[in-house]
Amino acid sequence: MKKRLLIAFMMVGALLLVACSGDGEDNNANNANNDKTADKAADNEVVAWAWDPEFNIAALEIAKEHYDGDEDITLDIIENAQDDIIQKLNTGLSSGAGKGLPHIVLIEDYRSQNFLESYPDAFYPLDDYIDTDDFADYKIATTQFDGKQYGVPFDSGATGLYVRTDYLEEAGYTVDDLQNITWQEYIEIGKDIKEATGKDLLTLDPNDLGQIRVMIQSAGLWYVDEDGETPNIANNDALAEAFEVYKGLMDADIVKTVSDWSQFVGAFNSGDVASVPTGNWITPSIKAEESQEGNWAVVPIPVLEHEDSIHASNLGGSSWYVLNVDGKEQAAEFLANTFGSNTEMYEDLVTEIGAIGAYLPALDADAFTSEDEFFGGQSIIEDFSQWTDEVPGVNYGLHTYQIEDVIVEAMQQYLNGEDLTDVLQNAQEQAESQIN
Repeated sequence: MKKRLLIAFMMVGALLLVACSGDGEDNNANNANNDKTADKAADNEVVAWAWDPEFNIAALEIAKEHYDGDEDITLDIIENAQDDIIQKLNTGLSSGAGKGLPHIVLIEDYRSQNFLESYPDAFYPLDDYIDTDDFADYKIATTQFDGKQYGVPFDSGATGLYVRTDYLEEAGYTVDDLQNITWQEYIEIGKDIKEATGKDLLTLDPNDLGQIRVMIQSAGLWYVDEDGETPNIANNDALAEAFEVYKGLMDADIVKTVSDWSQFVGAFNSGDVASVPTGNWITPSIKAEESQEGNWAVVPIPVLEHEDSIHASNLGGSSWYVLNVDGKEQAAEFLANTFGSNTEMYEDLVTEIGAIGAYLPALDADAFTSEDEFFGGQSIIEDFSQWTDEVPGVNYGLHTYQIEDVIVEAMQQYLNGEDLTDVLQNAQEQAESQIN
C-alpha cells in the first residue's frame, strides 16, 4: 500500500475554492461570530480552525476522541469558511503580532507554499513531532519549506466521477458504460440523461475552474511550466482542449450553474444533477443524503483526447499547521498524537467520513478495502487509492489563484464567441505581466 500513495507530486502553490481537500466550505454554517483564538484560550486549550463540517471538522472531532497523549489537552474546534480563514490569516500574520489567530489551522495544499514563503516566521516547525517517511511524498512536498517541516499532511485530493446509477438506467446506460470514457463521450451521455430524466449532468461555478484543473493535471500539465514560475497558457494543448470541453458542456445545456459551496452540495443532495466529477473529499457530503443510498457509484475521471491524459487527477487536499503563538507546543503534541501517528484514528476517518489520509502505516488496515453499501457495495476507498497512485505530478507554483483569475476572464471571453487561440494568447500575456 505504501507504493500506492508515493506519488511524485511537486505540489507547491497558491490556490482554490473547492476541493478541494479538498476544499469544501459551508458559508451558511460557518461560525463567523465565534472569535475564539489562541490568545483567548485557557491553559492547555488548543484552538483549531477548519472548514467543511462533514469532512474537516468531523475529522477534528474524531481526532479529539482519539487523543491519548501524556499532556491533558482540550481541543476547541472553530468552523470558518475557507475564504474567511485565509482572510483572517493574512490579516493576523501581516500585523506580525499573532493576535486573533488559532493554534492549529487547516490550509489547502495549493495555498501552503504561498503562506510559508510570505510569513516564514509565523509557523512552528514540526520536524521533532512527526516522521516524514510515514507520509506520502507528494504531501510532504507541499508542507515543507526551506528545509523544514511545517505541516502534518491530511487528506488526498484524488478525483473520481460520482454518478447516479438510477439516472443512468433511465437513460439506457450502466456504470460500465462510464468506465474509461473521454470528456466528449461524457458530454454525449449527459445529453441522453437530460433528455430521459430532465436532470443536468453536473454543476459548474464560473468563478471556480476546478474542472479545468482536473483536466489539465490528468495530462501532467498546469498553468505554469515545470519551473513553477513561467505561465503555460498560450501553448498548453491540454488547457486549450479543456476550454473546448467546458464550452461543450455549456453549449449542450447540461450544466447547473452554482456560485458557492452550499449550492454545489445542494445540487446533488436534492437530485438535480446526475454526476459529480471532483475530489474524494466530497464522499461524506454525498452520503449525507441518506435517501440516495444505493443510487451512487464512482468511476474513473474522464480523459482528454490529449495523448498524455489519463483517468486520474487531483483536486484539493489540505494539511494541518501550527502557528508560532503561545501554546504551540501543546498544539504540535496534539497533531503528533493524532494525525501524525494514530493508525486507529485513520481507520475511523475512512469508516466514518471516507477520508483518505496520507499516513502510510494506516493504509494496510481493513477499512481501506471495505465495501460501502451507500455505493452499492463498491470498495470506493480502494479504488481511490489506486487512482491516487496514478495521478500525474505537477508543480503548482506560487501563483495558481492569481493566474486562475486571468483564466476565469479568458473563459468568459471564449464562451462569448472570441477565438480560442487569441483568448489564450491574451491570457498568457496578462499572466506574465501580473506575476513578473
